Amino acid sequence: MLKIGIIRERKQPSDARVPLTPLQCAQVQEKWPVQIVVEPSPVRAFKDNEFEQLGIDLQNDLSDCDLLLGVKEVPVEALIPGKTYLFFSHTIKKQPYNRHLLQAILEKKIRLIDYEVLTDEKGGRLIAFGFYAGVVGAHNGIWTYGKRTNLFELPRMYAAHDYAEVKEAYRHIQWPPLRIVLTGSGRVASGAIRNLHDMGISQVSPADYLHKTYDKPVFTQLFAQDYVQLRGQKGLFNKAHFYANGQEYESIFAPYTHCTDIFINGIFYDPAAPAFFTREEMTRPDFRIQVVADVSCDIVPDSSVPCTLRPSTIADPVYGYEPRTGKETAPYQKDAVDVMAIDNLPSELPRDASQFFGNQLIDNILPELLHSEARAVISRGTIADAGLLTAHFAYLHDYVAESMEEA
Repeated sequence: MLKIGIIRERKQPSDARVPLTPLQCAQVQEKWPVQIVVEPSPVRAFKDNEFEQLGIDLQNDLSDCDLLLGVKEVPVEALIPGKTYLFFSHTIKKQPYNRHLLQAILEKKIRLIDYEVLTDEKGGRLIAFGFYAGVVGAHNGIWTYGKRTNLFELPRMYAAHDYAEVKEAYRHIQWPPLRIVLTGSGRVASGAIRNLHDMGISQVSPADYLHKTYDKPVFTQLFAQDYVQLRGQKGLFNKAHFYANGQEYESIFAPYTHCTDIFINGIFYDPAAPAFFTREEMTRPDFRIQVVADVSCDIVPDSSVPCTLRPSTIADPVYGYEPRTGKETAPYQKDAVDVMAIDNLPSELPRDASQFFGNQLIDNILPELLHSEARAVISRGTIADAGLLTAHFAYLHDYVAESMEEA
């Protein structure tokens, strides 16, 4: 029988999500020859007794587990040598702040399977929190505009029990005629659309958005062909060519900056592609955007917007950006744009997001892990094993070979 341990989240700021909810743990034990134990935690959205009530044992020492499941990075001092871990390591882009983590994983001969690279044969991700990043990101963008203008007041999502409670609050809001642009076509955008629809905000086409006026709140969703074109070739766009040769394209986003109050960014950004707009464009009198909700949270200089200077936090979600100086300022200032760039947005709805994530884990990943033979899905998602980088991630060799002065 495989023994699975759900680890306590130790990264700071603390994260209340879990890879499996108490009910999902019980369902897994009924379906497969698996025992699940849970390391006690004071910060989870699901309390220890919620697990115990469904027959899931609490266990402080997880060293006898075959498989350890978490969400965020595990601090080096908490890693158990020789074990198999699943969590988001944030190392595949050679993030400097996690180099020491990957070095320690190799040193301790840990098998690391990263959720971010568990994909199907076409490269599509099989498990992610992106949908709820979009849900919370859209809400926080509207919340920021309300704080900036005092036209309405929304609750913070983290203070609600679940999303159903937040949706009930929307029923009592009198919305001004907001204009919102959303970019992206993946999970993040789908979550943002769900949230905007739940608010009662109408979706319109990009053409109508640019050329019509409205006495109600509206949003439009932009795909790549709506905001870039081959340089010097009006309206010319080829999707495959763009994703392979982003440097040959230019932004045509400017018209949207003239008629938009809130910009919700949900794209995966390639630094070779053009930014939506420049700092200089932000200084112009016709630049209307007052709030940027940057769900993607790519930080300058490798950013699709020039005002995302740093991530913000759930506790301190908004900072101001002054286009004239290019510097951060206090939020809600007249001559500044407000930036909401929380990099762990699903943590604001930990119960809903955990259930959503756990369903994907049960449907797409656990069957592959429990199979008697090695599976391609797991192979593609394994970064390190037995002290070595796997073939898929050999490109990280120079990353882990460097000294870690920051550590």
